[in-house]
Amino acid sequence: MPNEMPELGRFAEPSLYILLSLSEGPKHGYAIMVDVEAVSGSPLGAGTLYAALARLEHRGLIEALEPDARRRPYRLSPSGASMLRGQLEGMRVFTDTALERLGDAR
Repeated sequence: MPNEMPELGRFAEPSLYILLSLSEGPKHGYAIMVDVEAVSGSPLGAGTLYAALARLEHRGLIEALEPDARRRPYRLSPSGASMLRGQLEGMRVFTDTALERLGDAR
């Protein structure tokens, strides 16, 4: 089945975590880093975060909002929400298949 969604590329993991974080509502960079670490258990460095934010914004998956007290919040765009949903649904199929196969191996 062909995937009509563009791939996130080699930076998929940080991008997925950022999109997931923003699915909860707008956040600024530090809040995204805190949320990603809470969800993933691993810190997301500032360089990785801001490079990923720039790529995601350039692709129209997130939108920068007006700065608030020197912090620039970002929000998930409709196409970003669609991309996230598609990626997660694909991961669900993969996970379900893998767990089913592991169950069959026992």
